[in-house]
Amino acid sequence: RAARLGPIGVFCVPDAVGLVRGDASRRVFPPDPGLSMHLPLPRTSPIAATAACLLLCASTVCAAEEPKAKTAVEALIKASGADVAVAFRTLDAPTGKSPRLELLIQPDVVFHAASTMKVPVMIELFRQARLGRLTLDDQLLVRNQFKSIVDGSPYSLSMGDDSDADVYKNIDKSMRLADLCEAMITVSSNFATNLLIDRLGVAEIQKTVRDLGADGMSVLRGVEDNKAFDQGMNNSTTARALLVLLERIARMEAVDEPSSREMLAILKRQTFNDGIPAGLPPSTPVAHKTGEITKIHHDAAIVYGPRPFILVVLVRGIEDRKISAALMASIARALYDEATGSGSVVASRHRP
Repeated sequence: RAARLGPIGVFCVPDAVGLVRGDASRRVFPPDPGLSMHLPLPRTSPIAATAACLLLCASTVCAAEEPKAKTAVEALIKASGADVAVAFRTLDAPTGKSPRLELLIQPDVVFHAASTMKVPVMIELFRQARLGRLTLDDQLLVRNQFKSIVDGSPYSLSMGDDSDADVYKNIDKSMRLADLCEAMITVSSNFATNLLIDRLGVAEIQKTVRDLGADGMSVLRGVEDNKAFDQGMNNSTTARALLVLLERIARMEAVDEPSSREMLAILKRQTFNDGIPAGLPPSTPVAHKTGEITKIHHDAAIVYGPRPFILVVLVRGIEDRKISAALMASIARALYDEATGSGSVVASRHRP
């Protein structure tokens, strides 16, 4: 494999000889004298150079290794004819250190967020609970009237356009914030989402997104604000932004450890599992959130296999959700195989 230019001109060759493992899992050599874009270093022994790389990488980490499955993933995307973004990262390195494996394909291309924007709404709910502004047991009156961000005009949601009917059965009654959050994530209730957004505040949600470093996620409004949609005022995201948010949750950093554990438990109860989970062994725990509108289909997951990883797949341009789901499952299978070293033996629930 090609060598990479490491910090201060040191060349890092991925896994050469295997002298070093961990965040600095590269063998280091003096720079090629034929190259001009480096600081000249004296020739030295491989062991001495390895030690130098360890010291240098303590502050500046060598780049993560790209998975061999990249070629297979790119081929799947090309064959689909869709616009696809992928963000994949293993969780076997400490916070702030380079992961062992990372694959980023169009990580900063903006997509309509669809229901993936419900992840930052959940994070903000737990953040405000942690600050004592509310409790998850607080009751909220269920009323089906919201204001458009365009002109403040009222609009309501239709049960026929929603993925869940239970919240509608509680109109003019009260529901616990915890139950609304459960409905928002596990069955992707739009009604529950809008109620929580009104309670928490869009500005607060977006500030938390920025504070967590997920600048590619933009939460402007609630769901089904048709006037805003017609004017292109939509919630949007990038694959990188969702990866950042999920990694914060996985590392217990989104709010605090107890809140992160509760959020993970909710995400694991997701009921739409024909995307990423369908490409994994059936017993694999997956904490994830999907999103879907016309010709848009996303899945953002924390996969707790033998080697845990985060995988975000955003798909635009496929009308048949079965086809887009199969694409996401195939990408998940290829990256799971590489992460676990299992070759092509995963018994997936999809066979594209």
